[in-house]
Amino acid sequence: MNADPRDFPAAAREALNDPKLRLALGRLKTHFQKARADSFARFGDYEGLREAGRAIRDHALANLDALLETFELNVIAHGGQVHWARNRREASQAVLKILRETGARSVTKGKSMVSEEIGLNPFLEANGIRPVETDLGEYIIQLRNEPPSHIIAPAFHLSKEDVSAAFLEAHSGLDPKRPLDDRARLVTEARAMLRAKFEAADAGITGCNFLAAEEGACVLVTNEGNGDLTRLLPRTHIVVTGIEKVVRDLNDVAVLLRLLPRSATGQDISSYVTVMHGPRRGNENDGPQNFHVVLVDDGRSSLLGTEAQDVLRCIRCGACMNHCPVYSAVGGHAFGTTYPGPIGAALNPALIGLAAAHHHANASTFCGRCADVCPVKIPLPRIMRYWRAREYAQGLAPKAAVLGISLWAFAARRPALYRLCARVAARLLKLFGRKGHVRSLPLMRGWFAARDFPAPWGKTFQELWKP
Repeated sequence: MNADPRDFPAAAREALNDPKLRLALGRLKTHFQKARADSFARFGDYEGLREAGRAIRDHALANLDALLETFELNVIAHGGQVHWARNRREASQAVLKILRETGARSVTKGKSMVSEEIGLNPFLEANGIRPVETDLGEYIIQLRNEPPSHIIAPAFHLSKEDVSAAFLEAHSGLDPKRPLDDRARLVTEARAMLRAKFEAADAGITGCNFLAAEEGACVLVTNEGNGDLTRLLPRTHIVVTGIEKVVRDLNDVAVLLRLLPRSATGQDISSYVTVMHGPRRGNENDGPQNFHVVLVDDGRSSLLGTEAQDVLRCIRCGACMNHCPVYSAVGGHAFGTTYPGPIGAALNPALIGLAAAHHHANASTFCGRCADVCPVKIPLPRIMRYWRAREYAQGLAPKAAVLGISLWAFAARRPALYRLCARVAARLLKLFGRKGHVRSLPLMRGWFAARDFPAPWGKTFQELWKP
């Protein structure tokens, strides 16, 4: 399986030829797209809600330093601790130090894309601590030893037969002839296996969706209840999250909570919304004795003040990839990073470097659907164009593409030559067209791997509409 973003072109070709993956990706339209559209139709003023969400996130980014300091002061006032991490190494080291200082040996984890981003699981395993993923999708892919393929549905690429095979192999202490032929049995078995892990855990690690600065609160949305079991039962709870998740207060969080579940899964609200204020107080019967928040930068601050800053508005709903024709053709694993699809194309160059992620900004048709459905109005195509310009300036663009664009620019600056080339191209493309469509051309086989286009009529636009 591809784990290197630099291998995206080859991995994408492999994904295009995977019939099982195509079947799974076909569910994007029938599941996520339809559910999202129905949910916002019920809400009514969708555009007004989006504009409010955009304003909240822009205010947070404009005041990021002050809000983060306020958040830290209020977490400390509630008895918690905040740890600052400039990069993924410092973040992983901070978590390991907390676990060792509290004597934690068994760890449960809620779903956290930031922990995937920093490579926390393999780091902890290399240091003698095996965390157990408790989100069902994350648990499945952990058993299969593979990364998530989607930021809200980690095992979206798998069939129930794949899950059944993983359970039969991993849960070897159970009857090998037990029936695992439907989803209910699979969920029941996973619940039973995880219950013992919850009860034995010394520490729990979760992400969070929003940080409310004025309250010093971490807000987590889940659908399975595993987030609460992960944070409430162990002695120590660690929240690992990006610095951009902060907003002013819970009033702002309430607005964003109207956007997030509708955009992600089409729910009016998720099954669980958890507000975490720190360790248990003296009169409380449950909750952790130790509460820690690890704030991760890992390239985020480098985006501030740049043309790509707006990508930090992201609330990680996944709507952009659910509507992206490229993601729906190749899936998430082809990207070789934690964040696939349009959000990955806009964010990855800052997190892992343009040299590693420059292919992602080119993996777009620029149809604009990602920006149209983004709940906080991130101009994703514009940000991808920004990274393409940086790619060209740094000499990272493919030589064939640079040559082609240079030839086009040469002709475009000479109107007579451009009109001549356009007339020749229109007539040649008509000859290549079969039944009204062009399905292949020399030197452009990759472009036609998943698409074709209507054959021209043999004349240019200007010729057809010449008065």
